[in-house]
Amino acid sequence: MVVDDHPMWRDAVSRDLAEAGLAVVATAGDGEEAVRRARASTPQVLVLDLNLPGLSGVEVCRQVVAYDPSVRILMLSASGEHADVLEAVKSGATGYLVKSAGREELLDAVRRTALGDPVFTPGLAGLVLGEFRRLAGEPAAAAASPGVPRLTARETEVLRLVAKGLSYRQIADRLVLSHRTVQNHVQNTLGKLQLHNRVELVRYAIEQGLDDEI
Repeated sequence: MVVDDHPMWRDAVSRDLAEAGLAVVATAGDGEEAVRRARASTPQVLVLDLNLPGLSGVEVCRQVVAYDPSVRILMLSASGEHADVLEAVKSGATGYLVKSAGREELLDAVRRTALGDPVFTPGLAGLVLGEFRRLAGEPAAAAASPGVPRLTARETEVLRLVAKGLSYRQIADRLVLSHRTVQNHVQNTLGKLQLHNRVELVRYAIEQGLDDEI
């Protein structure tokens, strides 16, 4: 699903996605319409503009993820401001791409988002991981539930590499596993930890100190 208040941009992105063989199930031009149509069409990936009339992109993200945690959201914005990026990720966005990205970069970002990979414009991924580390050090973040679920050795190994910011394909190459096997390990881990997406998984791993392990 593509959400943008500029009709020409919205149509261009939708056309590029469709020509690449992806099904565009809905489009919207403002925040309220985006929430309604996302609930009705249940897209796998939502390409969402940050600045929208009515509800902001961040608020749309919050409401859509709260309604259906399986939706993966790629924020597409003209802004590369750090505050905007962090606000988008905290609201549930899986990735963040600036609008200066080329067609192929956008298509690759949508495909990777569908697979569950966090996708960020170069230079922004480190910013997000750094913020998660800062939040993990705050007292509120340390209040974890008493019963920590048991993960297998392989699930823990995959989780450690997720925390370091590696993509599923990079993890598969590192551990000599198939891409599908890595996805299965991540999905099993999400279920055990009762988390909804990879962004929450990264934060959990950092809170557990897994990103500092060798």
